[in-house]
Amino acid sequence: MSTFGALNTAWSGLAAARRGVDVVGQNMANLNTPGYTRQRVTQAALPPASSFGLLQSGAPTPGLGVSVLGVARIGDEWVDARVRTASASSGYWDVRADVLSQIEKSFNEPSEHGLAARLQAFWSSWEDLGNRAGEAAPAAALLETARTLTTSIAEGYRSAATLWQQTRTKADALVAEVNTAAAQVSDLNAQIRKNLAAGTSPNELIDQRAQLIERIAAITGAESRPAADGTVEVLVAGNPLVSADRTYPLALTGDYVLGGAAVTLGWERGGAPVGLEAGELAGTLAALAPATAGGTGGLIAETAETYNRLATALAAQVNAVHQTGESVTGASGLDFFSLDAAAPPALGLGVAATGVADIAVAAPGAGSLDGSIADAIAQLRNGPGSVDATWSTFVTGTAVASRSAKQQSTLSALALDAARDQQASVGGVDPDEETLNLMMYQTAYQGAARVISTIDEMLDTLINRTGLVGR
Repeated sequence: MSTFGALNTAWSGLAAARRGVDVVGQNMANLNTPGYTRQRVTQAALPPASSFGLLQSGAPTPGLGVSVLGVARIGDEWVDARVRTASASSGYWDVRADVLSQIEKSFNEPSEHGLAARLQAFWSSWEDLGNRAGEAAPAAALLETARTLTTSIAEGYRSAATLWQQTRTKADALVAEVNTAAAQVSDLNAQIRKNLAAGTSPNELIDQRAQLIERIAAITGAESRPAADGTVEVLVAGNPLVSADRTYPLALTGDYVLGGAAVTLGWERGGAPVGLEAGELAGTLAALAPATAGGTGGLIAETAETYNRLATALAAQVNAVHQTGESVTGASGLDFFSLDAAAPPALGLGVAATGVADIAVAAPGAGSLDGSIADAIAQLRNGPGSVDATWSTFVTGTAVASRSAKQQSTLSALALDAARDQQASVGGVDPDEETLNLMMYQTAYQGAARVISTIDEMLDTLINRTGLVGR
């Protein structure tokens, strides 16, 4: 090897060590940067120059130094995929647990202001009126508790309707966030492809893209598939949301009022439906689903429908008994409750009676002091088909579902934390490891620098001191 060849070899070592120090500095600077994946300099030995001639055929042939091949991003696609899957599951159960928690909180049970207490007061008022038939005071108390009861049912329905509208607005925001993130991923795909073609490092761009894809997965349960040119394809329900530098946005349709047209998710182009099984948006759409005859529909619509069923059953059961009795004036066939056909039953339920003369307390012909009809209405609280039993069953079922959803949310959060810990162990920055790498590169730099200084001293001796003897 020539002298200048040795200098070139040492210089390559200096350059490689300096690049390593730069990358270590980059890693340490981004120690706490969310989504950052550590990087490493990849190096390779330069092969020796080709030998010519018989005299050099058996001579040792050292290499020409070290070459920096690039800066590698230390990440694992399988670990990243596990994080996305866990994030989608966690997003779904978080939304479901949150909706059920808000529904359960709106019940205000058990308390003196809950619907169960209102029903209890209503039936007790009928008992009081049966014991004091024909008196104005217990009749007025009954009418007041009846109006309070109808107000409580209407407020419960309105609470469910408000929650539905809020959740519907949230669904719009999630779809908009997905479409925005998809557009950013397609832009990053184009930049990454361009950088790779130009031979420059796209690692920071890949980190940004990975964060966006993880967020899309948390919302929709999306999957990603890498391409040979460095781009990725993002799939939602098996169809591309992003393909290279092209996007296919999602669109949400449906009314913003509870009971209107069903909310459905589809592709903006063509309108084909998109079926989601995981992610925040899947949980949100499940909560917005319409009620069904079997009671297995959307959480919010089923809650509102329960209030409707309570109002309908209350009016039907009370009126059926009330119509068989007569008031103090001898009137019979009277309705105690009324239902407005133009409104949902929970909102249309009203008190038809306005005074003691409109309340049937006695059995026909039994006299004005008879309270048997009032007692019979008071006994409607009992039995498997009673309004009280229906409400109790629904509240209990909601509480069980809420607790189960919270447990699932906790478990999925733990699974997500475990996946992220594994991701951090692979691609996270370890200060101790970076310190060792820094020492290694500094030592390599000093060694290469020492070679250069040695050659410099040798050349100085050859050039400036050769031929001085004997002068």
